[in-house]
Amino acid sequence: MKSYNVIGLMSGTSLDGVDIAFCKFVYNEGWDYEIIDATTIEYPEDWEKRLYNLPESKAETLALTDIEFGQYLGKIVNDYISKNNFSVDFISSHGHTVFHQPEKRLTIQIGDGPSIFAVTGLPVIYDFRSLDVALGGQGAPLVPIGDMLLFNEYDYCLNLGGIANISFENKGRRIAFDICPVNQVINYLANECGESFDDKGTIASKGMLNLRILNMLNDLEYYSQLPPKSLGKEWVEKYIFPILKSFSIPVEDKLRTFSEHIAQQISKAFKTGNSKLLITGGGAYNDFLIQTIRNNTKNNIVVPDKILIEYKEAMIFAFLGVLKIRGEVNCLSSVTGAREDSIGGVVVELSNF
Repeated sequence: MKSYNVIGLMSGTSLDGVDIAFCKFVYNEGWDYEIIDATTIEYPEDWEKRLYNLPESKAETLALTDIEFGQYLGKIVNDYISKNNFSVDFISSHGHTVFHQPEKRLTIQIGDGPSIFAVTGLPVIYDFRSLDVALGGQGAPLVPIGDMLLFNEYDYCLNLGGIANISFENKGRRIAFDICPVNQVINYLANECGESFDDKGTIASKGMLNLRILNMLNDLEYYSQLPPKSLGKEWVEKYIFPILKSFSIPVEDKLRTFSEHIAQQISKAFKTGNSKLLITGGGAYNDFLIQTIRNNTKNNIVVPDKILIEYKEAMIFAFLGVLKIRGEVNCLSSVTGAREDSIGGVVVELSNF
């Protein structure tokens, strides 16, 4: 039996903040996990603005921000450890995605690993996507290996974050892909009402369904493509926002219509009915969206407790680091479309092992 105490770091595309999950993993003829503690550190206004504008910045600014964001991550981890007096084996960091264009062999997650190490003095594993993209894969989603090894009691694992992604077994192979945008678009529309997000889907629930917008969204080419496939901020800005902007209707109607779009695209992803479906991610708090999904599927939907809803991704990135140091596959070609399975991640200082 071997146990690992790991901090997982995750920064999502919705810019809510940095998720920190302190997790324990124990291997004894199979994996057990525990999220001992977790929190989200909201971005200060300057960091939120800086990350939002980064894709349009100069190369020097991108390189410098990579280093400074690594230092920032190191500082908040130090504060977190000091506050809780945790004993940590290593840090496993997803970073913050700036570019994700796998068709160009391009994926960049900032949060320089050596800088995190320099600040914390703890071993760091980071840059989990680049190897898979270099091998011809999508570099996403990476969570399915955790779904397979830690959550195999569920038929489907659905995450409702900036992007909705799903993971399931099909004929002995793990299949996973990005379904459609969720909070990237919902938060964008809520901002037009002066809100950072649509709390429990209250705004959307007051809207009217617009069939013209719904049909235009559902007809986008991505949705007819077979997996493996993944989405990024660039796709949303190129295809989703122009459709929504082209209609002069109340924001409530746009939110109601986009919620229906999400639910319909999710329902298309299920291969069978009456299956057990785990839903996590910030979208699990959107009561109106969850009910809309229920209306579109016959599956048994399970919404777990708060800590798993919010920190499953950060916890699984901690787990990816565990697999990395064990020399075990942590990226599945059946999910990403790469030439072969791989052991992704860059290790910075593992002399303690």
